[in-house]
Amino acid sequence: MHLLNLGILAHVDAGKTSLTERLLYTAGVIDEVGSVDEGSTTTDTLALERRRGITIKSAVVSFPLDGVTVNLIDTPGHPDFIAEVERVLGVLDGAVLVVSAVEGVQAQTRVLMRTLRRLRIPTLVFVNKIDRRGAEDGAVLSGLARRLAAPFVPMGRTAARGTRAARFVPHLGPAALDTLADHDDGLLAAYLDGEVPEARLRSALAAGTRSGLVHPVYFGSAATGAGVPELIDGIEHLLPPAAGDPEGPLSASVFKVERGPAGEKIAYARLHTGTLRVRDRVPVGADGDRPAATSRATAARKDGRVTAISVFDRGSDVRRDSAGAGRIVKVWGLGGVRIGDALGVPAAAYRHHFAPPTLESVVVPGPGTDRRSLHLALTQLAEQDPLIGVRHDERRRETSVSLYGEVQKEVVQATLADEYGLAVTFRGTTTLCIERPAGSGHAVEFNKKDANPFLATVGLRVDPAPPGSGVAFRLEVELGSMPYAFFRAVEDTVRDSLGQGLHGWRVTDCTVTMTHSGYSPRQSHAHQGFDKSMSSTGHDFRGLTPLVLTEALRRAGSLVHEPLHRFRLQAPADTLGALLPVLARLGAVPETTATHGPACVLEGAVPAARVHELDQRLPGLTRGEGELETAFDHYAPVTRGQVPERPRTDHNPLNRKEYLLNVAGRMGD
Repeated sequence: MHLLNLGILAHVDAGKTSLTERLLYTAGVIDEVGSVDEGSTTTDTLALERRRGITIKSAVVSFPLDGVTVNLIDTPGHPDFIAEVERVLGVLDGAVLVVSAVEGVQAQTRVLMRTLRRLRIPTLVFVNKIDRRGAEDGAVLSGLARRLAAPFVPMGRTAARGTRAARFVPHLGPAALDTLADHDDGLLAAYLDGEVPEARLRSALAAGTRSGLVHPVYFGSAATGAGVPELIDGIEHLLPPAAGDPEGPLSASVFKVERGPAGEKIAYARLHTGTLRVRDRVPVGADGDRPAATSRATAARKDGRVTAISVFDRGSDVRRDSAGAGRIVKVWGLGGVRIGDALGVPAAAYRHHFAPPTLESVVVPGPGTDRRSLHLALTQLAEQDPLIGVRHDERRRETSVSLYGEVQKEVVQATLADEYGLAVTFRGTTTLCIERPAGSGHAVEFNKKDANPFLATVGLRVDPAPPGSGVAFRLEVELGSMPYAFFRAVEDTVRDSLGQGLHGWRVTDCTVTMTHSGYSPRQSHAHQGFDKSMSSTGHDFRGLTPLVLTEALRRAGSLVHEPLHRFRLQAPADTLGALLPVLARLGAVPETTATHGPACVLEGAVPAARVHELDQRLPGLTRGEGELETAFDHYAPVTRGQVPERPRTDHNPLNRKEYLLNVAGRMGD
């Protein structure tokens, strides 16, 4: 029997988890369809998910079809938890994108479909809620084509739409043939020669779907089950099975980490090739999703021993002694594992598909909440969601976290209370900016010269790089000119130090090149052992590098960039006069304006810091009829007002005297 790892994705409230329940019920895995409203669904297992009626963590559940075992991954729909969706994308063989027949294409729908298309993940579309009042089919199809700019193949039509008797009538009509012929020259030739047999049409549909060129569209209702059998048929026959050689070298990607009842780490991994067995010792370490030089990533890998394995089967997970390629497994025993790690041979380099968080808030411990316990709890939460960046300021005794939005803040607060017994509040949310070098800058300090107190020579050049390229580290010195551990110390310190630039923000989109190197070889006094005061250690390079890097960055200069969101605002045309001045005051720049009858649509860019205010003011400006969609688009230089500064949490290499005083106590380490 084939395996298929299937993701269910959607904008929040489109009915994604309800569809998961209906699929499990139809496949005979559960005896009763759970309710999101009642908190009785199979995949929403967290108490917080059941209370709020939203999916927060991705969940895996398995069900059998006639010829395929499906590992179904239910993902969050709320944009605050987009990082959870991102981690799932690298393990999928196919996806079902759920769209509401009432609301149609929504903001998150567009973000998800663009990403699925970019990654060429075979995708079916299920238009849900055809039994609801206001449900549409033709309008949704045209909205899919217009707003998602992708080729869709309607697999039938609806009947009795908008009533409890609504149903899906399968039919591959002329529209399907036209769409498929655009992507299949053989089918086009057959079409021009005469009538195309249905078997030929379905063969072209399967080939186009599996290659990610076309996307079949089904209509139905997760609540009543309408259209679900047809969707299941599409899952079984149109999506590709999991690939991978179980006899090949072990290669797996970790996409989720949770902690068990005893606090032990449990890793969720997709096996790309090879077979994983209990008691195996496997290399564990950085895969392609965490930026690192190849040498650094390889050096960071450590062996771990697998103590238990479980696979997913008929709605639950069961223990196995081994699991082969294509499987999604839960693995115990890998204490140091993190999300994004590779087990065995690293898979192809992984890239982030969605924007990082653009907001930050300070966590304020409540009465009786121990700061050390809070820091530990936040660190564990960051293990499960690496994009929750925990930033600790020892001077101010503050801990802040990076976030996607206010809902995520509420979830972190509730999780700390429910799972750790820690009461916290948050300060106001602030925007996370970045810094980019304005030009090139170079600095060098030589061993035993001038005021350099470190037994090390380090020269660094900072150059700007294209937006989105991240940080690259290069060498212009011979790798054998000093011990490799010293090069690693410099690179690691460079990457850490770039977390705080001239204005305190993370520095990115640059290349740092090591231009000079030197060290004092291992020495000792007569008849004595190794003398640190005469010989270079890793501490010398870790201590000197921030000073050199900061000076190089100072000479290059840096520009603070703020995050901008793309917005689409639909409102009554007669409210445009009230909207435009407010948009201008918020720093929003409308780039296109179109009128469709009594409605107008504005598209443009708005600073991320003003999105929440725009969302709050919109109802009053548009008589409650305005609709706003926003999504991160890019970073742009701050051009209004004072350049924002972020308080430093390091030893402040911008001030040489202060820095050396701060590290002087560690000079003998």
